[in-house]
Amino acid sequence: MMKTTCPQLKQTLYHSWSAAADLYTTNTRHCWRNRLVLLIICLTFSLVLSSILLLYLLYVLQYGLMVAAGIAGSCWVVVGASLFLSKRVRCFGVLFVLSCGMRQGRNILITAGTSLVVLKNIQNTLENITGLSRSMVCNLQAKRVSINTTPLCNYVRMLRWVGNVLRAFTDFGVAELVSDLEVTSRGDSEKLRERLVEAERTLNGTAKSIWAAVDTLSSVGQRLFPAFSFLLLMGFTVLHLRRYCHNKKYENVYITRTFINFDEKQKAEGRRPVLPLTPKEARRYITIPSPGLSATEGKAMLKFSFPVFTHCLAWVLFIGVDVLMFWFVEVIRTRLHELEPFHVPLIMNINEEMTVIGVPISEEIDSRDFSYQVSIFEKSCLPKPRLVIYDSILPLVVLLAALLSMALLSAKLTQIRLMVCEQFFSTNAEERVEFLHAKILKKRSRKEGNRIAEESSLRSLIKKVCIIQRSLINIDGDLRMPDFWCPILYRPQEDDPIQ
Repeated sequence: MMKTTCPQLKQTLYHSWSAAADLYTTNTRHCWRNRLVLLIICLTFSLVLSSILLLYLLYVLQYGLMVAAGIAGSCWVVVGASLFLSKRVRCFGVLFVLSCGMRQGRNILITAGTSLVVLKNIQNTLENITGLSRSMVCNLQAKRVSINTTPLCNYVRMLRWVGNVLRAFTDFGVAELVSDLEVTSRGDSEKLRERLVEAERTLNGTAKSIWAAVDTLSSVGQRLFPAFSFLLLMGFTVLHLRRYCHNKKYENVYITRTFINFDEKQKAEGRRPVLPLTPKEARRYITIPSPGLSATEGKAMLKFSFPVFTHCLAWVLFIGVDVLMFWFVEVIRTRLHELEPFHVPLIMNINEEMTVIGVPISEEIDSRDFSYQVSIFEKSCLPKPRLVIYDSILPLVVLLAALLSMALLSAKLTQIRLMVCEQFFSTNAEERVEFLHAKILKKRSRKEGNRIAEESSLRSLIKKVCIIQRSLINIDGDLRMPDFWCPILYRPQEDDPIQ
């Protein structure tokens, strides 16, 4: 039961697809059933395009839901009606979809990938450099404040302690010497503070201007690039249709079914056929549809893939520069974090010795530690680099996968585009077939004429050689060929003198 059902299902689907394609490419809408089927096909195709437009309006241009739905709905109705009424519009729609997977779509995807890599990595590199500069300014500001706190405060405490110790030696019992010791500290760092503020202001201004330019380019590209790409694809599609209809030499190197039928017709009428092609002609002219890849199609795929390869190298270069800058800042951060604070030893010792008439009675040593530590780089000011390769790797992988698929299908999509144009423009297809048929016959006639001319020239040369040979035969019937061809080696002998 399954063995009988599957072939029937395949045959039914094939007939349905053939009928729908024939209905879509022709204007045969005599019965209401054909009109209804064509209307459903056109509305479905228009619905796909309108859905893409709705997503673009919602998530890229950030329109409201009602506004985006209204625009997409109007586009659905207008495009569907245009497809239903005009055969040229239907052809244009199919060719537009095919152009998305060909050279024009490749260029658009390459431009999108380049914009993504360049903008993101340049912005991240600038952020890492700016973060490193800000960390240096932050450390200088912290050191300016710490100079007025830790070192000077310790020295002030030391001097006050020395003053208190010396005050005890001014009490002589009979008389007391009163003295006040006032110690204040002041660090003259106003010029340093002004320079640091000016440096920070300049750094922030430069960073803001660069980021504003990058953000503007990114936002403008994100909003306008899809619309510009759509218009560009439309222009290339119109240009292709114009060349196909008005230039018989444009991409006219394919042997199609129309060409085969025309050649069989010429053969039936008693005229010279073209098929089968010679091996040299088979390498130049491609028979379509063909399941395998010819040498010409392989070269076309390599030519299609070469810009992708070169732009991938440029992407790797930009990503590598960003990774190197991240690694540089990260190494500096690690080394600064590993630096130990600088220890400044400051220990005061006061020796108290009591004597009576020059004889020492007691001796005391009073010691106080005023040592402090100074950090070379503040931990709070360490730079924090960022790497965006993980954020952009997924879009790049999707782009590369799409470009690889387009490279593999580029040759076949060209054939499909040509067959679509033949289906919609049969009159132009017949004229192109006649031109290609006459071109091949003309080249063959030229080659045959050259071959006949060469054979005739060779035949005439042989005749001349034979005439010369006959003229060299002696009276006795001997042929003096060596004397003719090698006169130096075979000199003519003189006759013996008469005795």
